[in-house]
This record gives sequence, C-alpha cells and structure tokens, in this order.
Amino acid sequence: MRGPDAYPTVSGVAAAARLLTQRHPDLCRMRLAGESRAGRPLWLLSVGHGSRHVLVVAGAHPDEPAGGASVLWLAEQAVWDRQRHAEADLTWDFLLCLDPDGAVLNESGPAGARPPAVHFRHTFRPAIAEQPEWAGSLGGPGADLPESAALSAVIDALRPVLQCTLHGMDVGGGRIRLTADLPGLAEPFGKCAAELDVPVQTGTQDALAWDSPGPGVYVLPAEGPGRLAGGPAGVEGSTWCRPHRHGGTTAVVEVPMWATRRIADPAPHPDGWHTVAVLAARLRKDGATTAAALERTVALLGRVDEPLLRGAEDAAAAFSGLADDYEALAGHCPGRLTMAHVAALDIAARRVPLRASGMLLRLLDESRAFPADDPNAEPARLRSRLERRVDAGARDLVAALDARWVPVGTQAELQARMVLAAVERAGDERPGR
Repeated sequence: MRGPDAYPTVSGVAAAARLLTQRHPDLCRMRLAGESRAGRPLWLLSVGHGSRHVLVVAGAHPDEPAGGASVLWLAEQAVWDRQRHAEADLTWDFLLCLDPDGAVLNESGPAGARPPAVHFRHTFRPAIAEQPEWAGSLGGPGADLPESAALSAVIDALRPVLQCTLHGMDVGGGRIRLTADLPGLAEPFGKCAAELDVPVQTGTQDALAWDSPGPGVYVLPAEGPGRLAGGPAGVEGSTWCRPHRHGGTTAVVEVPMWATRRIADPAPHPDGWHTVAVLAARLRKDGATTAAALERTVALLGRVDEPLLRGAEDAAAAFSGLADDYEALAGHCPGRLTMAHVAALDIAARRVPLRASGMLLRLLDESRAFPADDPNAEPARLRSRLERRVDAGARDLVAALDARWVPVGTQAELQARMVLAAVERAGDERPGR
C-alpha cells in the first residue's frame, strides 16, 4: 500500500482516470492510444470538447515518476474549470504513461519518500534506443518503438497547439525546455516555484547552448541541436519536435525529487573551468570502474536479454562522451561558468555511475544462476562492492549539493502549474490575439 507521500503507480493513475470519466461522462472520455512492447495499454484521457488541443504526456522516462500525479492534478483542474476551458475552445488530452513497461520496472522497492541510495538501488533508466521520445530520432529502419508510433499518431490526429511532456530529475530544480519560445513564461514559473519553495534551475548540463529568455526557461536554438555531444543527438527527429509540423510547440516540464539551491546560484564560479576538468577526470575514473563491474556481471550472468542490462550498458557507454564534453568545455568554451552551471555538471557526473550501479545490482539480485547465501562467492563480493558504491555515491550527491526531499504533492503541483502557465502563453500566441 502506498502512503501519502508516494508516486501513484501506472495502474493507479489509470484507475483514477477511469473513475473521473465515470463521474463526469459528459466531459471526460478514455481511449486506447496503442500498446507497449510488452502489451500494456497506452491510455489517453480527454477532458473537454474544444477544437484546440493541449497534449500532456506523462511517463516518458520511467525514473522520473512525478508525471502520473501531475496529470491527475491537471485533469481534476480541467473538470473543475470546465467553463473557462470551454470558452477558450480547449480540450485537454492526457497520455497517462508513455512507457508503462519501464515505469512498472521502476515501481520496485519501497513506496513513498525513500533515501537517495534506495532510490538509485531500485531505479531503471532505459537505453536511449528504448526511450519512446528519442527512438525515432536515432534513424534506421524500424527505429520507432510502438510507444513512439502511438505518440506520433496522437500528435498527428490531435494537432496540439502545445505538447507538454512531463519529466524530472533526481537532484536539481524546476526548469522548462521549449522547442519554440513562449514569451513571458519565466515570470509565472518563477512566482510559482517561489510559492512552493522549489529553486528555479538556472544552471544546466544538457542545454548549455540553448537560448534562455528568463531564469529556468530554455529554448531550442533555431539552428542545430545545441546540445552537448555526449547527449542524445537529433532532437529535431524526436517526438518533442513533431508538433511543429502542425504549428504547435513542445514544453518539457521538469521538477526535482531532491531540490538544491546550488542549481540556482547565478554567481560566477571562481575556478569553473578547472573544476569541470576535474569532473571530466572523475568521469573517466568512474567509467573504468563501471565498465569493469559491467564486464564481471555479464561474465557471471551471460548475455541476458534484459532491459536492465541494456540500460546499464547504455549508462556505462555514456562516460566517455560526457567526459569528452566536459574536457571540451574546460578547454575552449568562452565566458565564465556560474556556480549553478558547475552544480549541474557535477550532478550529471555523479548521476551516471549511480544509475549504472543500481541497475547492475538489480540484475544480480534477480538472477537465480548462483546461490545468494555465500558471502565469499564472486557474485556476493561484486554485489557488496556495488552496494557500497551506490550508498556512498548517493550520500555524497545529496550532501555535496545540500539537497532536500520535495514532497510528491509539491512536485506534482509545481509541474501542473508550470503546464498551466505554458498553456496560457500558448493561447496568447494564437493568431488574432
């Protein structure tokens, strides 16, 4: 049973949405938008009957679980404020979970607020080729996953004026990434974040070259992806940019599990480029350690066809590219880095080994290929090393950033209110207004 400070499960979100349609059949309806790779339903909840659509997508990344609570918050709000949305000729469409297979994997372990080490111990981050928003951008025949195809079909059918995809981060602050500018969004976002005591993330690792019209708001550059080379390429081919063909925009709305003020500090870092070079060296060291642990795990288990293994392999492969990015930044990037930028880069460097180690631990725990009660056996020794790495790394991540847990209700409210602010700005951009 899940406590009051717990993320709702995939099945729980669907059940709550179904209840909403039963209570308000004149306004709400649910339909099947497709099926996941494992045959789980992709449910689309619609509220309202306007000709203009806002599409809200939850569960794109299974280790960023706030979106399920946020869509329920927004759906209830849409029902309550039905008259205003009718006057705006608006329909809300909620894809309740884009990757239910991954989300179910991420539901393991204790529910509710849990220590950072426990979070990483039970996390699941799919390989990028298995992430529905990005699979189509990687190219090649059959690159689209069924979830990607379902989302693309929904976008093409609804032609949304705005797509809001609900993401998050383990440690950081609130931020919004846009594929096209929504002028004036930073002000209501900052006000909402201040009211809820969540810092606005003014430093970023994966959008350093994006335009920033205001604190915590980042806009995709007009030319080129503007991303670090170690991150996903081809953003223009992802589902983020698909609404553009219909005149729409996408807002990627992110909230933190643990919030840190360091991510909002605009002061110049006294030795930013040297610190980034040190982070790059740490990435290479951690990458070598993770690669060795991955090799030993595969030797023990064999080539198992497991999403956890593919996720761990993807995380292990990310070290080199990320270290290259950091070294390039330290070598010739103009300007001074802020304290917030260095904090964001530090978080990213600490997060990757935690994800990889956590998934390797889960593989070892779930394997039945060896006895678990012999502490001298190689699997037990490897498990012990990985557990120490996760415990120490997660503790250091939170302590170094002085981060604090954000209650799930606060995460959901901030994310939902950020969506509402984006919808208002998208409405302001309608022709004739």
